[in-house]
Amino acid sequence: MIKKTYRLTQAGVDELKDELKTLIGQRVHVAERIKAARELGDLSENAEYQTAREEQDRLETRISELQHVLQNSQIIKKPKSDGHVRLGSSVSLKNAGKPLQFQVVGTMEADPGQGKISDESPIGKALLGKKVGDKAEIKTPAGTHIYKITEVS
Repeated sequence: MIKKTYRLTQAGVDELKDELKTLIGQRVHVAERIKAARELGDLSENAEYQTAREEQDRLETRISELQHVLQNSQIIKKPKSDGHVRLGSSVSLKNAGKPLQFQVVGTMEADPGQGKISDESPIGKALLGKKVGDKAEIKTPAGTHIYKITEVS
């Protein structure tokens, strides 16, 4: 079996650790809800019990997922400032429309709404390896757009 490595920025690792700590703290509360629901009697028709068990299952699944990602993560080092777009780079783009700003991150950390794009996304793939002054052709469902890279940091 091939072991997957999750590439994350230090900020991404810190966010996942914080989420894990919060979820582990919720275990006691969920266990208390299950205990209280058990005391209500017949478990086969006990909606409170079923709901609490489902919440516990979701909680444990997410805890397990986060532990797996953190155990198999590799922190993205700050890229060399040679002007080329690499994993971890912040990139400024410009075309006829408004300027855009992205950070190229690993898939686990991608959040386009926050300007974090995956290195495996169409935009990320179009930007990797380019440098300031290069043009990047980005294909979207709305069509193909050409952007000039104005800054890489």
